[in-house]
Amino acid sequence: MCGIAALIDSRGGRNLAPLIRAMTDLVRHRGPDDEGYALFGSEPSGLVCCSGDDTPPDCSPSGLPYAPETDIASVGIPQSYAALGHRRLSIVDLSPAGHQPMTCENRRFVITYNGELYNHREIRAELEASGVSFASRSDTEVVLKAYRQWGAACLERFNGMFAMVILDRHGRRLFAARDRFGIKPLYYWQSACGMLAFASEIKQFSVLPDWRAQANGQLVYDYLNWGLTDHTSETLFRNVHQIPGGSYLETTLDNAGGELHLSSWYQLPVGESHEPLPQARSRLASLLFDSVRIRRQADVAVGTGLSGGIDSSSIVCIISRLRSQGLDSGAQKTFSACSHVAAFDERTYADTVVEHAGVDAHFVYPSLDALWPRLDAMLWHHDEPFASTSVYAEWSVFDLVQRNGIKVTLDGHGADELFGGYHAFLGPQLAALLLGYRWRTLLRELSAQRLMHHAGLLYSVQHLLNIMLPEFLRQPLMHAALGYSQRVSWLPMDKLDAVERDPFTRYGAKVSDISAYSRSQLLHTSLPMQLRWADRDSMAHSVESRVPYLDYRLVEFVLACPDRYKIANGVSKILLREAMAGILPKRILNRRDKMGFVTPESHWVRSQGREEFQAQVERAVDSSKGILQAAVVDKVKRIVGGQERFSHLPWRVLCFGRWMERFGVEGC
Repeated sequence: MCGIAALIDSRGGRNLAPLIRAMTDLVRHRGPDDEGYALFGSEPSGLVCCSGDDTPPDCSPSGLPYAPETDIASVGIPQSYAALGHRRLSIVDLSPAGHQPMTCENRRFVITYNGELYNHREIRAELEASGVSFASRSDTEVVLKAYRQWGAACLERFNGMFAMVILDRHGRRLFAARDRFGIKPLYYWQSACGMLAFASEIKQFSVLPDWRAQANGQLVYDYLNWGLTDHTSETLFRNVHQIPGGSYLETTLDNAGGELHLSSWYQLPVGESHEPLPQARSRLASLLFDSVRIRRQADVAVGTGLSGGIDSSSIVCIISRLRSQGLDSGAQKTFSACSHVAAFDERTYADTVVEHAGVDAHFVYPSLDALWPRLDAMLWHHDEPFASTSVYAEWSVFDLVQRNGIKVTLDGHGADELFGGYHAFLGPQLAALLLGYRWRTLLRELSAQRLMHHAGLLYSVQHLLNIMLPEFLRQPLMHAALGYSQRVSWLPMDKLDAVERDPFTRYGAKVSDISAYSRSQLLHTSLPMQLRWADRDSMAHSVESRVPYLDYRLVEFVLACPDRYKIANGVSKILLREAMAGILPKRILNRRDKMGFVTPESHWVRSQGREEFQAQVERAVDSSKGILQAAVVDKVKRIVGGQERFSHLPWRVLCFGRWMERFGVEGC
């Protein structure tokens, strides 16, 4: 896993070497094992490959067409029109042959790439059968030569997570792409002076001419009021965009300062499978086993995140089964976040899995006292504020992973969105039953929700009405019942130049079936946020996080399965539970509560850290340049004091204020 950077100067006449080096230095944490640069001059032969301080000495004499020729500090090409930068976390092919930026033999195509291609061996064999030769064992070379062979159509053959920028020197074209679900990040920004820049993290743009850190008012509103980010191609920084998952950007180098057009190369297929449950269960088990198996491929040690829930526990137990069958020879270490507050602690469940699978387990207990001194560093790595302190729990786990010398982990992101694991799925389920006139089943599910999830009738009806009612009726209900409202008194909408809206409605979260709700969560309202958090938390500690549940074969299969295979009789994730029967301990298989990466945030806000949270919110108002109005302090006091239902608003407000301070963000 790596950090990448790319600069295109449509006007030319600028030495891009110090700029691309500065961009790449800012993400050293993403790849401390190697660094490299490619500078493109106006002459046809004007490609210079450069090294840096972290480039291994054996890269330069390797004899490869992309071997560094000189140090980046000593080179300057005044007429540069493009530059690529790369920081490498060496995972596959640790030799100099895996160095980047990488070129093909005639140096026409040059790539800077961040990701892992899990089927690169199969694609390599296909290319070799057609006469293509390879100089390395790396998946990067497979990606580059697949693009040379098939163009943008190569993306459809890939099974993995990736972000890439490829420059065609002869055709003077640029190609940038991102994996199906946006697991790996790729941002872009255009300057007023005709420069187009790409980066793994937003902070990399801060070293470029004309950069200004300005707040994006609409996204600020969506984050502060609704707790939602990453639901569009926009970011909280005005004019900074991300290439959406399943999309690519292609342009000529001369048009780098002009209008850019994104193309979609992947869309979730629509359709329903009528496969009987026993066959579906077997098919899912086969897909999940294979997804885990291929994501264990690495030339370094691979660990596993373990919460104690069914998702991460399934991964741990599958690896244990593969090892017992001789299909996986690697040792297994697990890493878990626990809590000293019993209501938020999953240690007992994790211990059950540890004993069952026979793994080497490691635990960390994130504390509020340790959070405050780490907050600025976390914000710097995340680039944007985040919605709750659950991110801190994940951060702590990856810190533990790094301290144990592990460079790759397998994690359970995507399973809840795919199998219907959140309580929010209850609304679409009930709506589907109501609209289908399935009254007896509806009553049975209401009763089951009450018994299994302690969800009273009022709670279930609220979720149902949140789906069924038209917008003008839904908003008053949600404000009265759940505290949600489009209109807030503590944000100046005119100053933000934002519209009052419910982004969950806008991005497909108000639907009346489970599969459609899964699509919304996978593409907009849940998973994109989690993937950004996981990427930043892991890469801040130079760790690569892999996500077996987002193998596209598995996602497409589960989405096509009937909704009754996901939730029925108050039980969620039915298909996954069926597939893992006999593999998971019964205690985990039959577990009904839901936590995930959690912290005792409500306890911190209302008890242990009450005064500090209030002080941090007041600080945020002072540092927000007029974005946060004083009324939010009173609202937070009511939440902290228990006069209003608990929400993550206090954290969102204080995190936003600290973000503005950390990045010197201008007001709207």
